[in-house]
Formats: sequence, C-alpha cells, structure tokens
Amino acid sequence: MARGGTAGQGRFIGDDDYRSGFNEDLESTLDLDTWSVGLDIEKLIADIQAQVSGSAAAEETIQATVRTGILRKLKEHTKLDVAGVYPASEERLRTVFEALLFPGRVEAVTSIVASHDSLPLGITQLGVAVVGYGGTSGTFSQRLFRKELSTGDEDPVRAAMECMKERHERSGMGRRDNLSMLARRGLRDYAERAILLDKAQAEWRVGQGNPCSRELLSGSGYPRLLKASLKMLRRLIGEHKKFVFVPHAMEERGYLTLGHALQAGEYAIIQTLESDSAYFVERWSYPSEEIRSEVLDFVRSYCRDILIGLFRSSANAPPSLFFAHREHVHVAAHIVMADSLIHPRRGFPMLLDVADSSCRGVFGTDSFQGLVQDAYTRAGGKYQYLNERHGRQRER
Repeated sequence: MARGGTAGQGRFIGDDDYRSGFNEDLESTLDLDTWSVGLDIEKLIADIQAQVSGSAAAEETIQATVRTGILRKLKEHTKLDVAGVYPASEERLRTVFEALLFPGRVEAVTSIVASHDSLPLGITQLGVAVVGYGGTSGTFSQRLFRKELSTGDEDPVRAAMECMKERHERSGMGRRDNLSMLARRGLRDYAERAILLDKAQAEWRVGQGNPCSRELLSGSGYPRLLKASLKMLRRLIGEHKKFVFVPHAMEERGYLTLGHALQAGEYAIIQTLESDSAYFVERWSYPSEEIRSEVLDFVRSYCRDILIGLFRSSANAPPSLFFAHREHVHVAAHIVMADSLIHPRRGFPMLLDVADSSCRGVFGTDSFQGLVQDAYTRAGGKYQYLNERHGRQRER
C-alpha cells in the first residue's frame, strides 16, 4: 500500500497535479497581482479558520467511509487471514503492564548520531541505548573519522590536487556528501537492530522505524553492509520473533488515513511487509541482478512474516504504525498500546521516549562537541575549522 519513488529519482510533477492539489492554476500563483500586500491579520485568521473547518469536516466524512467501506472489509481487500480491526482487551492491557512492561521484560533500543564536519576532518559518533523500565541495560557507541588528505604521500602537490578534486566531487555544485549520509543512515539502522537482537536481554524488544528499512535492504550502497544486514534480519525475524517496531512519524498518508478512521483503543492489521519491500527492491540500483535476486528471495521468505498494523491508543492521540511478527502480532499490539497510554495525548510508546532521552543524555551533541572543541584547543586553537562548518554540526 505504501509506495514511493526510489530515493534520488526526480520527475516532473505536472501542472494538472498542481491544480488538483491547490485548487488553482500555477499561473495564478505566479501572478504577483494575486498576492496580498502587507499582512491583513483579520483576513488571514478568517481564511485559515474557514480552511481548517472545511477540511476537518471533509476528513471526518472520509473517515466514516473508510471505516465502513475499507476497515471492516480488510480481510476481503487484502486476502490476509489476520487482517481486520481489533479492540484492545482491557484485561490484556493490564496484564502487559503488570507482567511485561514494569517488571522489565520489555526493552527498547534507540540511537543518536552526532557529527562534526570540517575541512580537515569529519567525525561521526553513533550512540545506541538499550532501556527497560528497570533501568538502562547498556549503551554502545562507535566513532568514524573521515579525512581525505594523507600526510605520507611523496608528492604533496599531487596529494593536494587529488584532495581538492575529491572534496569538490563530494560537495560541489550544492550537493551534499551522499556517501557519508548513506553510511550514517545504514550503520545506524543496522546498529539499532543488531544491538536489539544480540545485546538486549528482555523477552520482548521494541525498536523504531521499519525493521527492514530501505537502508538495510539496499545496504545503503555498501555490499558488505547489505550482506550483514540480511544475515542479522534473518535471525531477528526467523528466530527471535518477539519484537515490535514503531516509527516516530507516519509519513505514508494512505496508512495515516486508515489510522484516523480507527476509534480509541483499536488496532488494525493491514498487510504484510512483503509487497512494500519488494516494490523498493525491484527499483533499487543493485551492482548485479544476482544481488537483487538474493534480496528478493529474502523479502519473499521473511518479510511475509512481518505484519503492518495501526493503533490508536486514545481519542486525543494520532494513530501510529507498528510492525510485528505474524506469530505474536496481537501481543505486540497490546504492548505498544499499553505503553502509549502512559502519555495518552502523545499516543506513542513511552519506553522509546525514555530510551531516546537516555541516549541523548549519554551521547548528545553538547558533550560530543565539547570533546571536539577541546581537541582543537589542544591542537593549537585551530578554531577557524570549527566555525566554517558550524551549521552542519547537528544532532538527529
């Protein structure tokens, strides 16, 4: 159901799409005579209120249709035996609190990336934390150092020219350093899942995002990362099975539409992860068709056992997406719903938020940048390198 273009591919959208999306011609928007002069607060407030009121009413009508015409017939639409809408059991929610969450039999894993990018040196720090309600089970980190200029070259002029060429190709003409960006994303996703699998000790494991993310299914462009990712995911899906993943944000608006049609305390099982994953793999540019076939074999063998679901823990909370193994999907849904009830307005598993706070406390930007600045001080105060890329030192 969730389909998107392959990352990095661009296309013309079309003027008709603009008209259908904004209900006006692009020419009208480009005509400066149609623009308001100055700021008319009263008109602005009235326009926004009218748009919000009309859109909310239209959305409620759509939700009613989705609920009766789609959600109630999910099994018919998807041909999936467990597809459908389920009410969360109060008794099971209580059992989850008392027997799983609070005794520490559920652990969550999250990560943070802090980076320093200057002309002579790039540093990326990956930090991962494993947390349960019994406390932090462990923190793990890795640091990557990137520099292009070698001091051991016999021809320093040639080395400098090659260094300038490489830097220009990496970031010239407004391009970002895609190599480093892809590496960070892929390594981060791999580290979270590998640590969740091999370092967490609890019976149940909670992660964030899609367990078989695009970064892992593509290896982020690195064949060795792809091989390691598939090996790790085979163990997670085929052996451990007691996991549930929840993305921090639901970007796929088709799922979001279904989720808002749920009532408070309900969850829905939509489909398997197989079709979405295969759609991506078939369009990714792999080094060879042999590698593509290997990834497709993995998708068909393992992603069919991962179910995509939606839950809405309270009336004031937005819906959330979740991924769980077919054999334990109902328990997984109750775990994330019970944990989300601790903060009913947010409607997101509290344990993931606790893990995120713990991770930031240990591996946050402030402490990382402090170490970097201290190193520059000890190197003779080369502060010009700190300032020229300050805007790219960030925490995600």
